Amino acid sequence: METVTEVDLSPVIKLSRDIKSAAIVLSDTEARFLVDAYYIMQENRKRSFNQVRALGESEEPNQVIQWLADQSSTLEKQIKNALDVYSMSSEVGQWARSVLGIGPVLAAGLLAHIDIERAPTAGHIWAYAGLDPTKSWKKGKKRPWNAALKVLCWKIGESFVKVSSREKDFYGKIYRERKEYEAAKNAAGDYKEQAARKLEKFDIGKDTAAYACYIKGFLPSGHLDARAKRYATKMFLSHLHHVWYEKYYGKKPPLPFAIAHLDHVHLIAVPGI
Repeated sequence: METVTEVDLSPVIKLSRDIKSAAIVLSDTEARFLVDAYYIMQENRKRSFNQVRALGESEEPNQVIQWLADQSSTLEKQIKNALDVYSMSSEVGQWARSVLGIGPVLAAGLLAHIDIERAPTAGHIWAYAGLDPTKSWKKGKKRPWNAALKVLCWKIGESFVKVSSREKDFYGKIYRERKEYEAAKNAAGDYKEQAARKLEKFDIGKDTAAYACYIKGFLPSGHLDARAKRYATKMFLSHLHHVWYEKYYGKKPPLPFAIAHLDHVHLIAVPGI
C-alpha cells in the first residue's frame, strides 16, 4: 500500500517580504492573472465553507473540507495583499483606491486591463469594457470588448450600490440619483419604444413580471437598476480616465464630445483632485 507523505504547505500560503517587493513591479499580465486567481479562490472558499456548514449540520466528518476552505481563504488574502501593493504603487491606483467601493483587487484589475495610450477619451474605455450600447457581439464575430474588464465593471457597479448609504460615498449617490431619474422617465412613458424593441429582440416569457412591464410600454425595475449602475460606473471610468490622462501626459484630457460640440454642460468634477 502506498504511503501518503505529509507536505508542508507553509511556503505556498506564506507571502514573504520578497514577494511583496515583487508585487510593486508586477507586469500587467501577472496582475491580470492574480485578479482572476483571486476571484477563483474567493468562489472556492465560499463553496468550501458552504460544504463545511452543510456537513456540520448533518454531523458528517468535514475536517478535510475545512482544511481546503482555510487554505483557499489564506491564498485569497495573500493574493489580495499582493494586489494591494501593486495598486498602491502608482498615483492612478492611489486615486482609484481613494474612492469608496474600490478596493485593491478592483483597482489592480483596472490598472492591468486599461492602456491609457490606447484610450484618448473615456469613451474608448467604455467601449473596451462593454459599456457602449452601440456595440453588439454578433454571431461569428470577434467579441468587441474585454470580457474580464466587463465583469470587473459589473462588480464596480455592485460595489457602488453597497456603499451608497455611507456618508463618504460619491458614486453610490450618483447611482441613486440616476435611478430616480430613470424611474421618473419610465413612469412618464419615455421608454415605450425601448420596451417594444426589447420584446422584439428577446424571447421573454409571457408569464414573467418583466414581460408584464414591457408589454405595457415600461422597463422593469431590474432594467432601470442596471442602467443606473452602468451610469455610475461610466462616470467613475470617466474620472479615472481624467486622472490617468493628466498623470501620463501632463495635461488635461480633451472635453467629451457632447460638452465640446453640443453645448451640453453637465460635467461632474473629479473627486479628490
